[in-house]
Formats: sequence, structure tokens, C-alpha cells
Amino acid sequence: MHKRRIAAGIWIIALAVGATFVSPAFAQDKLVVSIWGGSWRDLVASTAAKKFTADTGAEVEFITGGTIDRLNKAKLARDNPESDVTFTTSHVGWLYANDGLYEKLDLTKVPNAANLVDQAKISPFHIGTWAYVYTIGYRPDLIKDVNFTSWADLWKPELKGKLAAPDFDPSHLIAVAAMLSGGDAATWEKGQAKLKELKPNFKAFYTNDANSQQLIANGETPVQVILSMNAYYMMGEGVPIKLIIPKEGAVLGIDTIGIMKGTKKSDLAYKFINAVLDPGVQAEIANLKKGSPVVTNAKLAPEVAKLPGVFTTPEQWSSQAIIIDHKLRAEKTAEWRKWFAENIMN
Repeated sequence: MHKRRIAAGIWIIALAVGATFVSPAFAQDKLVVSIWGGSWRDLVASTAAKKFTADTGAEVEFITGGTIDRLNKAKLARDNPESDVTFTTSHVGWLYANDGLYEKLDLTKVPNAANLVDQAKISPFHIGTWAYVYTIGYRPDLIKDVNFTSWADLWKPELKGKLAAPDFDPSHLIAVAAMLSGGDAATWEKGQAKLKELKPNFKAFYTNDANSQQLIANGETPVQVILSMNAYYMMGEGVPIKLIIPKEGAVLGIDTIGIMKGTKKSDLAYKFINAVLDPGVQAEIANLKKGSPVVTNAKLAPEVAKLPGVFTTPEQWSSQAIIIDHKLRAEKTAEWRKWFAENIMN
């Protein structure tokens, strides 16, 4: 009997030791992830990276920077990539793919990808990680005489000198103006005259998220073409903002992930992507950032699921989102920015 107790004790200790080292093959490894800095790095560190390390024992190291800065660095280091996986926007992801910087994904190695929404299947090289919208946000305490139901309401003369939009990406208004003129992003020239008519209503063009938040918080631009996640952040800070999904839909944005060609950590990279798409991680990200999960089996807090611009059903994805073709957007962004700067911002 005594020997059995000793043997049982040894077996229990062995189990405990084994549980400590979840994946001995990966325990000494490190995965390098390229992402934006600040809250985005912190978001992934506290959700997907935390689960990934718990599952594999491998640590995550982040390298951070701006969207285009990181793309340019990746081009310079194409033969010896600095990161193993990269987060970027859907259309810039196409620039990585077109430059041969991503490896083609084998989604059979990502079990959680079985639940990916169709809208997040961006290319054979990169897939969505979370979604948001650019839409109309306004200060109801400062704008009392305009009822927003359509993108066309931005053109109302009552909004003269009250509007802001991003200077770094005019694609939202390019696509909207084309739609209102009977075209779409592919025939964007149809909306040029319409967009020029909006020029008197602009007060400012914001350069980044912080600038957008400042302009709407201090009331300088009480109406914005605004990132939904920024609007919800500011609401949480006590700024009275109302977010509208126009009858035409809001312009969808999807951040994505891809595996760098030349990585020596491909197996770990796939495990990391699987952690990102874990339904619990997806729900946590959506609850924190007030964005849309990209898997169908994420269970969001009810108060988050009901927010405008948070999509949790196929009907919402199909009827409330304006999707600019991601590859077209990658090809046209430089041209659109040049035209917008010369004709609207000047």
C-alpha cells in the first residue's frame, strides 16, 4: 500500500510538471509579430498573444510602427524578414502580397478559420482579424438641426464648416460620392463633381486617430467621417457622440494578418493565427474595441452586440456594410489620395 501511494505521488508530480510545460517543442521559441503600436499592440498582447503563449509555451515579441513604414521595412528585409506575422489593413495587405512578402496561407492549419465570415476572406495570403466601420458620427449637443439618415446628409448646407474626414485615406468618401452619383469605387470618377460640392462643409482633415478624437471632443468638427472604434472610445471618455449607419451602409474596414515569406517559424505562425481567431479571443477583442468579430461563433456581450457598426449576423454583414474591393483599394489608394489632396483639401 505504501509503495502504491509513493507511485501515485510520483505520477501526480509528473502530471503537474508536464502541465507546466504545455508544448516542450515550442517552449524556447519566440514569435515576432509586426503591428501598430499603442493600444493595438496592447490589445493583441493581452488577448491573442496571451492565449498563444498559454497554448504553446512560446513567447511573443512585438515590433511596432506605422502602416506604410512597416511595409517599406518589410520590402527592404524581404530576404530575411524581421517579423514572422504581420497585422495590417486589408488593402495594404494586398501590397504585401503583390510584392511577394506573404506566404500563401494553408487554412487547414488554422482550425478556427472554419468559422471565418466570408467578408474576412481577403486573399489567399491574408485574412481578417477584426472589423470596424467608417461612418457618420456627430455631436448631438452641437448639431441640433440635421437629421442623419443617408450619406447625402453630409452635403446639407447647415453643415458648412463643421465636417472632418481623414486626410490619410479618402477612399471612404470617394466610394460614397461615387455611389450617390450612380457609380461605385471602380467607377469613382463619377463621384468627383459630387465630392467637390462637399468642399464648403469641411472644417479640417484629421491626420490620425488622436487628432480625430481631439477635433470632435473640443467641438471644432462636430461632424466627422469617423472610425467607429474611435467614436466608442470617446463615448467612454464622456464625449456625447451619436453614431449613424446610413441607409446605404457604412464603409467596412478590416484589419488582417499574414505570414511573412521566409519565416522559420511557420508552425508557430499558424498557431498564432488560430489563437487570434479563437471565439473567446474574438469576443474579448470585440468587447474591448467595440468592433465586429470575424468568426461566427464569438459570443459578444449583449450591450456590445447591439451597437451600430458591430456586425454579428450575416444579414448585418450583407446589408449594413459598404465593401470597397480590397485589391482595387490597394491599387487606387495613391491615385485617390493625390486627387483628394489637389481637389478637396486645397
